Amino acid sequence: MTIKLAIAGSSGRMGHMLIETVLGAEGCQIHAALDRPDSATLDQDAAAFLGRESGVKITADLNALKGADILIDFTRPEGTLAHLAKCRELGVNMIIGTTGIEADGLAAIETASKDIAIVYARNMSVGMNVVYKLLEIAAKALSTGYDIEILEMHHRMKVDAPSGTAITMGEVIADALGRDLKECAVYGREGVTGERDPSTIGFATLRGGDVIGDHTAIFAGMGERVEITHKASNRNIYAQGCTRAARFLADKKSGLYDMHDVLGLR
Repeated sequence: MTIKLAIAGSSGRMGHMLIETVLGAEGCQIHAALDRPDSATLDQDAAAFLGRESGVKITADLNALKGADILIDFTRPEGTLAHLAKCRELGVNMIIGTTGIEADGLAAIETASKDIAIVYARNMSVGMNVVYKLLEIAAKALSTGYDIEILEMHHRMKVDAPSGTAITMGEVIADALGRDLKECAVYGREGVTGERDPSTIGFATLRGGDVIGDHTAIFAGMGERVEITHKASNRNIYAQGCTRAARFLADKKSGLYDMHDVLGLR
């Protein structure tokens, strides 16, 4: 079975990585390549940046999704939600890695999943999703006497903070501890803050250079410190995760899934 994949944001860094990965992935082919109406790459071959031809031209016409099995989307929330509506209309499944989607957008994804199958994860890396499982185990074992802080660093171009991955790390830990992250998260400290509240989960954000993504969860106790770290050195890890997600979705008609479902970590 060949899985026909559409790629959103085809001219971006992640779009390029996805195209290159799909072209080399067994059982997958590029069916459509989407980009914004103002993109300078419209009507160019989707693989032109590789010096080769895919036979698929980049377009802003969402009707190009007709006949696709799955759309992979790592764009911006507003673009992702527009694509979601079209995919729901056409019966095209989705893999969504877009970060910064707010509550109304998440609700739209959940509603659409009643009609199409969706894998939604703020981080598609196989390794990072294994880290989420490790965090769940660590949080339960270190639930008393350990202060929890999450540190993340990304490239200077990233527009949202903390990263979606860092927030997911916090959610995983909070859920394991029976807490609500919205009530216990601390996103910044400045001035005289007083003693640290042991029930909180702190976040620190760094931006600079070309860092693809570094994330560390710190469990700081009296006399010892446990750190669980994931460092991404190549965006290909996200694209490889997407091809695994695509194979997982190939026989799905509807439902909302994440990478734990894809990797069998439930």
